[in-house]
Amino acid sequence: MTGLGKHSSIRSTVWCTTVLLAVFAAAGIVAPAGLHGEAKMALTITSSAFANGGQIPRTYTCEGQDIAPALNWTGVPEGTRSLVLIVDDPDAPDPKAPKMTWIHWVLYNIPPDAAGLPEAAATGDLPGGTEEGLNDWHRTGYGGPCPPIGRHRYFFKLYALDTMLKGLKKPTKAEVEAAIEGHVLAQAELVGTYQKGQ
Repeated sequence: MTGLGKHSSIRSTVWCTTVLLAVFAAAGIVAPAGLHGEAKMALTITSSAFANGGQIPRTYTCEGQDIAPALNWTGVPEGTRSLVLIVDDPDAPDPKAPKMTWIHWVLYNIPPDAAGLPEAAATGDLPGGTEEGLNDWHRTGYGGPCPPIGRHRYFFKLYALDTMLKGLKKPTKAEVEAAIEGHVLAQAELVGTYQKGQ
């Protein structure tokens, strides 16, 4: 391609981008990420206690202090009105023959400006406005890994919602999942594993 051709191509690309932005603006539509040259950060959830795919330390299990690990998240999208955190184990009771998903923790209406949860977070440590659902011990709060056999996977799932969840009272995971349907702006997950005696 000649130098003239290169400049013509660049001018054409700039012109097309400008027109697209004008069309989006006129229609009241937010331009897709990338048209402004900005990279939008994806929603992510991490823990200082273990790496994604790594073993959860005994402290956070029924063989230890059974306290919640510290969690941190970034990349909460614009327009988020609340966050939901669900921790579950799809390998119950035996990873070789799973029959159910065991629910360890359910939190909802976490404020969107919260950046995470401290270690050993309990009712009094949760960000203001956060509400609690029921785990499979039929109580609120965190219940740590306690697998009867084999190495299980524990999914820490974070959802960014465009709404607050109203009308729920100590809901189950299924009730929260039904309530968030159609309202998820972004989601992320962190996976830890645990096997007793390891």
